[in-house]
Amino acid sequence: MVKDTLQPGLKITRRYDVDKDKTIDFMGDDLRVYATPMMVMDVERTCLALMTEHADEGESSVGARVEIDHMGPTLMNMWVEVRAEVVEVKGPKVVFDVEVHDALDQVGKARHIRFMIDKMGQKGRLEKKAAKAREAGAL
Repeated sequence: MVKDTLQPGLKITRRYDVDKDKTIDFMGDDLRVYATPMMVMDVERTCLALMTEHADEGESSVGARVEIDHMGPTLMNMWVEVRAEVVEVKGPKVVFDVEVHDALDQVGKARHIRFMIDKMGQKGRLEKKAAKAREAGAL
């Protein structure tokens, strides 16, 4: 399922703008900084992009675990670079070590686990869950 081209040592870097939507709002406009959930999203998007480069047609990947340290603030209207490296490939499981930097500092680090999946198989699992949810009145 995972191509031989997806190997430890592969790296990817993506840059993201920290606009208002990516900042916290609970301390007021003067204290808006890059929100931790947005950092998690950017880590996932970056690792997904690398795995997509090594996926066959009909495959994608899903995130299963993120361990993240948000080490410092990034101001609104700055950018961050997410630098991810594949450190382990074991069957469909791919493990990344990730650093997040803004223009001045390293502001985050993470370990992220993703699994390569077959989209049709995933669709079948989701349809079964939706049927159960409807039966339980949860959907």
